[in-house]
Amino acid sequence: MKKFALICMFAALAFGVSAQEVEKKEAPANGAKIRFEQMEHQYGVIQKGGNGDCQFVFWNDGNEPLILQNVKASCGCTTPKYSQKPVMPGEKGFIDVHYNTNNVGGFSKTVTVTSNAVDNPRVVLRIKGNVKADAAKEAAPQAAPQVKEKRAAVPVSDKEIKHVEPSKLEKK
Repeated sequence: MKKFALICMFAALAFGVSAQEVEKKEAPANGAKIRFEQMEHQYGVIQKGGNGDCQFVFWNDGNEPLILQNVKASCGCTTPKYSQKPVMPGEKGFIDVHYNTNNVGGFSKTVTVTSNAVDNPRVVLRIKGNVKADAAKEAAPQAAPQVKEKRAAVPVSDKEIKHVEPSKLEKK
């Protein structure tokens, strides 16, 4: 009985949520509007110390100047640079991003753009890739670690201990 009541309650809740009319917000007709050519840059596989630069291109599709108020990376290994000048309607702007490729391994970082755009005042851009170590270092054969042969400590007298190879010990 409890299961039946619980199922009925969930069904009523699901029907009530789906029956509600969703109101969609429309962007105001006037103001700056930002549109990016791409929201994500894939570096693919790059070598350690390789080129970690990319560029995000955006347009002002609005009818007022677009001002980037803040462009911030998710960590210190990513450095964004952008123009402080307003981007006029119909013009394009650039955000240059540099990733420190001395960090070996996969990465996925974000760059958050805050602007006066009426349609999307906060945009999150993403960079992804995988930095491989130098090929010369990977190709160099690693020397096998030297293993020392174990020795057994055998008491000879009350005050003296003699180290003997295990193969030379008498079996009792």
